[in-house]
Amino acid sequence: MLGIVFTSLIEMLEDNVSPDFADEVLEQANLANDGAFTAVGYYPFSEMQKLLLVLEQKTGTPVEQLLYDFGYYLFGKLAAKHGQVLSGKKNILDVLNCLDNDIHVQVRKLYPDADLPKFSVLSRTATEMKLRYYSTRELYTLAEGLMDGAANHFGNKIQRQVVKLDEAHTYQFTIFMEA
Repeated sequence: MLGIVFTSLIEMLEDNVSPDFADEVLEQANLANDGAFTAVGYYPFSEMQKLLLVLEQKTGTPVEQLLYDFGYYLFGKLAAKHGQVLSGKKNILDVLNCLDNDIHVQVRKLYPDADLPKFSVLSRTATEMKLRYYSTRELYTLAEGLMDGAANHFGNKIQRQVVKLDEAHTYQFTIFMEA
């Protein structure tokens, strides 16, 4: 998993709770690298799972909600750091429309070994989009948070529906954007 994901999670804990809380989480997670993450490094997904379990235990917040909250926060961090990939995009549907064929291509240029989820646009109108999401990590609630963070970034009001498909690790998102 990309180091920027780990460093952003730690920043979120420091920003939203405290640096001491972030240190406690890192210590209690008993990570292989003691929490010494770099934004350009790669780390096992199991290390993220350890962090999330400690956070769930310490806060009483379910992992799915933690992932959603983190996704929302993460979009802001990524937009600030890599805003050029949003250039020319007018709304969340524009961003989602080019996620795999543009944004993820740019991410892979920066991080060639990135294991990114796959998004396929199934249909799109001016106010609605259906996407197929596939990831063996089952981080669809993180994707929901990222989507809502993107909608907020563009000042869009959206509604989302998520349906688990019969294919393993696959979900369908339907996003409705209010005019």
